[in-house]
Amino acid sequence: MKIVAPEPATPPVEHFGDGLAARYARMAHDFAPRPIDHVLRALDVLLAAAGLVLLAPLLLVCALAVLATGRPVLYRGSRVGRAGTVFEMYKFRTLRRDAEQRLGPYLGVELTQLTERELTRPGRALRATKLDELPQLVNVLHGHMSLVGPRPIRPPFFVELCAEIPAYWQRLVVRPGVTGLAQLRLSREMTWAEKLVHDLEYIADRSVGLYFSILLQTAALVTSRVLRR
Repeated sequence: MKIVAPEPATPPVEHFGDGLAARYARMAHDFAPRPIDHVLRALDVLLAAAGLVLLAPLLLVCALAVLATGRPVLYRGSRVGRAGTVFEMYKFRTLRRDAEQRLGPYLGVELTQLTERELTRPGRALRATKLDELPQLVNVLHGHMSLVGPRPIRPPFFVELCAEIPAYWQRLVVRPGVTGLAQLRLSREMTWAEKLVHDLEYIADRSVGLYFSILLQTAALVTSRVLRR
């Protein structure tokens, strides 16, 4: 299998105009990758490709379960990637069709409650076990994401958080991840500023050892959730 080296950093897209978020995206773009980033990218490609092959039967079962509730099978949502680039993130669809249009006007606790009502039966199981995230292995192969890193967020929310938390732009120095330290330590009471602390801890200390530690902890967590279903 050919190992794909990290592609050269690309300028941030003009999604954020000339505002604060765009300036922060350009700042992140100016950060050159560390040597360890090349190693982690090679591991991403190797492990994501192997995961797609080994998990193909499970992916098929998940896809058929979603298909039983209608199309589309995949949810595609815009997310902010490294240096402010915007990409389409893939997940198995877990909500009823057209749920996003119905949920669009809501935020916070009300949104959480209404989202719970929109979950399909297989979608509820997929979310509980985190199996709805498996299609993001394709995002990893494309170079949009890493297996480990800060979770990607929606562009409008990124703009809001940049205004609220000035240090938030530092998450854009690395590719967003399928899993990360903040996800392993996440609690409902944790604020976005507190989550950022864990993301920045990974960015500062990223290494092969920490990368595999997070992957193994995530695999153990997902396995335990699947076995409890």
